[in-house]
Amino acid sequence: MNAQTLKQEIALTITRVFDAPRSLVFEVWTTPEHLVRWWGPKDFTVPAITVDFREGGAWRTCIRSPEGQDYWAHGIYREIVPQSRIVLTFRWEEESATDTLITVTFEEAAGGTRLTFHQTPFPTVESRDSHAEGWGECMDRLAIYVAGQKEAVE
Repeated sequence: MNAQTLKQEIALTITRVFDAPRSLVFEVWTTPEHLVRWWGPKDFTVPAITVDFREGGAWRTCIRSPEGQDYWAHGIYREIVPQSRIVLTFRWEEESATDTLITVTFEEAAGGTRLTFHQTPFPTVESRDSHAEGWGECMDRLAIYVAGQKEAVE
């Protein structure tokens, strides 16, 4: 097994079921107005975000830690299947950052939505685990946000 094969095996997959319709869960991934409400780990804010939500369109965001540290990331939307799938690249804007590919799928599940988030490749297990913590907190925030959005439309 070569090093490249090993890198591709270091992947992150998170599956969550949200108590909200698939159309809503998909929608909150598509616009800055929604993304600023949940993107980033617990207690982070989103002072800047731009989204050109189309295949080939770019996105860029800044998340700010509670201590005031800014972390910039960007990427390109590679594939968009409305209410079903979003594929995008992700790269931190820092020295030695690596490109990763994120695939998010949305499936109907028992009155809600099963979201599967997959990101790969990571250079190390430690890097993957750090992202798992951050994305896990994003998913917690997303659950709270879509619950509020669902109530607003009911």
